[in-house]
Order: sequence, then C-alpha cells, then structure tokens
Amino acid sequence: MNPKILVGCPTYDGKNYCFDAYIKALKELTYPEFDILLVDNSPSEQYFKKIQEAGINVIKDLPRARPHDSIVQSRNIIRERFLKGNYDYLLSLEQDVIPPENVIEKLLRHNKKVISGVYYTIYTFHGIPKLRPLIWADVPGEPDKMRFMNSECTAAKNSNQPVLKKIKMCGLGCVLIHKSVLEKIKFRVPNDCSTYDDFAFCSDARESGENIWADLSLQCKHIIKKE
Repeated sequence: MNPKILVGCPTYDGKNYCFDAYIKALKELTYPEFDILLVDNSPSEQYFKKIQEAGINVIKDLPRARPHDSIVQSRNIIRERFLKGNYDYLLSLEQDVIPPENVIEKLLRHNKKVISGVYYTIYTFHGIPKLRPLIWADVPGEPDKMRFMNSECTAAKNSNQPVLKKIKMCGLGCVLIHKSVLEKIKFRVPNDCSTYDDFAFCSDARESGENIWADLSLQCKHIIKKE
C-alpha cells in the first residue's frame, strides 16, 4: 500500500499573489494517496472563503500579535490534524513554492524521515541581492555555523538522477516529514526569536536523533513577491 500523505501549510491573505499557481500545483500532484489541509490566519474571512471556493480543505485560524507566532500556531493545528488522521507523512508545502507534479513520489523514494526539496530565495550580501537555496550544510570544525549549499544545488539542478545529501538545515517550504518525527516534535519559535520556526524544527529533529536530508535534484519554483 502507498503511504498516506497530508499536504499542507499555514497561509494568509498576503499570499494571494501566488494563489492560482499554488492551487493549480496542488491539483496536478500525481501521487494517488494524499489529502490537503491549509490553515488560514488572515484577519478576515475573505481569503478563507476563497480557498474553500477553490475546493481546498481549509481551517480558519486567528492571527496573533507576532507573525511568527501565527505561523507556528497554524502549523501546530496541521500537526494535530495530521497525528489524529491516518497519515504516514506530512508534506509541508508552502504556498509560494511550486513543486514538480511528482514531488511526493520523488521524496518518498529515498525512504527518509525528514527530506527536503530545493527552492531559492533572495538574500542580500554587502548590499547585493543574490539567489541562494534554503538548504544549509555544516561547516567542518565549526558546529555553530552553517553555509548555503549553493554550488551543490546549482550542480544538481539539471541532474537526471536523484542527488541525496545529508544537510544541517532546510526551510519548511517543501519538506516531507514522517509521522514518527512529528509525534515527538512540535513546531515552535525560539524563545529569543533569533531564528525562524524552520530552523527550530531542524534543530529539534537533529537533537532527537533524526538526520535531515535533501534531494538536491528536486528543485521547485519559488514565487517571490516583488514589493
């Protein structure tokens, strides 16, 4: 039997700019056994109703004072529904990340408990914007540091074969997580707010004894909003 997957993410009306592309991508996924659950924490119900009208399962959440707290609260609603359901894996697929239609099959083939695809965002270095993958590796001999896996991801971009690598951190934009991991880890924001919930999740997973992996050949489109 195929593992059963829940695909979902927190969202809000600020993601309206990528709504159509994301809904289209969800409906084009080729894996046979998956459900979808979005959690909308917009201030009003307008976006919630729009998601419903698109035929997507959605829960209405309330925003909190800090955006990071809203995201984590919504992620944990998804986690709770996931654990109560008959699911094997959660695919955290954020609304601005557009994956290949066979993303679930490609991630499952590695039989890993936490495994990410690749997507890129813009970071500014010395005043210069540069595209970097949300995939980080250890820095040998410096356990408190990490580095972007830019060269590795670029090299794997056109690979016809999977490129599996153990990594230190990844974003939660396209990551497949096994039930056994979510049974012991909740989503959270670090108390000092020095990093985001994705870093906290990866740190907690590693501390619990899980490795974090990525298929560097599985690359997604990231729809970055232009301000």
